[in-house]
Amino acid sequence: MVDAVKSDKADLANENRLRYSVSLVTQGKHQFYTLTVPSAVLAATCAVTTRKEDPKLGFQRELDEKRALEIANYIDNDVGTIPNSIVLSAQPIADLKIVGRGKTLEFNNVPAAFLILDGQHRVYGFSKAKTSLRVPVVIYNGLSRKEETRLFIDINTKQRPVPAQLLLSIKQLAEIESEAEEVLRDVFDHFDQDMDSSLAGYMSAAEAARNKITRVTFNAAVKPLLPIFSGRESGDIYRIMNAYISAISTELSKKTAAPLLAKPVVFRAFMGVFRSIAQRVVDRYDAEYSASNFQSIISPLFVNLPIKKLETPGTSWTALRDYLDNRLISKLTL
Repeated sequence: MVDAVKSDKADLANENRLRYSVSLVTQGKHQFYTLTVPSAVLAATCAVTTRKEDPKLGFQRELDEKRALEIANYIDNDVGTIPNSIVLSAQPIADLKIVGRGKTLEFNNVPAAFLILDGQHRVYGFSKAKTSLRVPVVIYNGLSRKEETRLFIDINTKQRPVPAQLLLSIKQLAEIESEAEEVLRDVFDHFDQDMDSSLAGYMSAAEAARNKITRVTFNAAVKPLLPIFSGRESGDIYRIMNAYISAISTELSKKTAAPLLAKPVVFRAFMGVFRSIAQRVVDRYDAEYSASNFQSIISPLFVNLPIKKLETPGTSWTALRDYLDNRLISKLTL
């Protein structure tokens, strides 16, 4: 395959003009051409203009080499497929022409013949891959820099990415979960679905929701705790954590009826002090992780706790965690 790539690049170097079959598409006031182009051609003829390179006319983001290498690795080692079209704007130097009764597009084989409007990291990744690909491409012709910039803005604001919580939810279907992600998914689903869940009604499995705990929030809060559950099944992890959260909920209910644990900052902060509290349960109750044992450890933390601290916790869960941890230490008795 490496030899094939070298051959493609060698053949390309000997061609002054390149030709490809195209279709003309009209959308609104714009027309563009759709075609497929070898990845080596894209690497040789496409360019970006960033604000750093050209403060007046640049509009692209800085290239991230790590991201490009991830794309190249995906193509080479995972036999990946990337069907999304690269969106280009032909530059005057390309001397773009339609020949062959309107079915063939011809352009100069020169650097910067095309400005990339969408897909700069894919093109960069293609250039670093050992595998040669045929890539779907959309080419606009005759655009001004204002029109190019507006298209760039539209492409990057109108197209919404898939929510991270949905991606986590469907990774199981794609069979690409890591071992940790599988455990986190199982524990989350227990909290979401079990009748005895202390977070019943607080979970949002596949989409973001105000004052709900998403998979993204849950994973960020619980993943650092997985090492202390080493060797335990997900059901056992759920049982221990559910007892802990039930103890917190009981203490919170003495101060307010508001579902404060549904606030992501509050949830992450209490998960942040779990390790310290669990260690005290181990020491005092010989690792009997019941809700009542957790409550006996955590209840002093709530004595004279200003409930406003949890009702309006701000945006920093680490600051709230440190506050709770300091209260826990100050209430320690032997």
